[in-house]
Amino acid sequence: MTKVNREIVVSEALDLLDEVGLDTVSTRRLAKRLGVEQPSLYWYFRTKKDLLAAMAEAAMAPHAAVPLPMPGDDWRDWFLDNTRSFRRTLLMRRDGARLHAGSTPANDLDRIRRKMDFLIASGVPERDAQMAMLAAGRFTVGSVLEEQADAGDGSDPPTDMPVIDHESAFEAGLTLILDGLVHRTAMRATSSDDDR
Repeated sequence: MTKVNREIVVSEALDLLDEVGLDTVSTRRLAKRLGVEQPSLYWYFRTKKDLLAAMAEAAMAPHAAVPLPMPGDDWRDWFLDNTRSFRRTLLMRRDGARLHAGSTPANDLDRIRRKMDFLIASGVPERDAQMAMLAAGRFTVGSVLEEQADAGDGSDPPTDMPVIDHESAFEAGLTLILDGLVHRTAMRATSSDDDR
């Protein structure tokens, strides 16, 4: 019988996810993989939803480990790098975007606040910073959902359909989000100057 703790359960669940995909991950399969009885998993996670939330949090660890922005950093470069890091992390796991979608980063709230404070201190209006972070996050999850769905079905696209370069499409969309944020920030700065 395998020595089991919460971290081992989550690690093995993520390995199972990579092998079989999110639709096939079950507590029954996980218990079999761990060599334990299924009810023993409830010692660590009351519900499958709790297990999935812990898996989502652990899957995001590479992105959470990226250094926070520093006061002298260019906010535009940081915004691009942060969003790209999020995408790379989602792509590290099979069905990573589906696992992450709808999860609440409870242990990451301090990091999110610090990122928001950095954008605001860099001159981005608070509401625009919030909406840009939300838009970039949702755009990234949606992009990765599409990319992972394309990779997962194993079929060739119809011959009359163009092949999508997912990375180029992601970069183009990310640039549009950033350009919109830069434009809004400049417009707000100009209107503030006019009010003086």
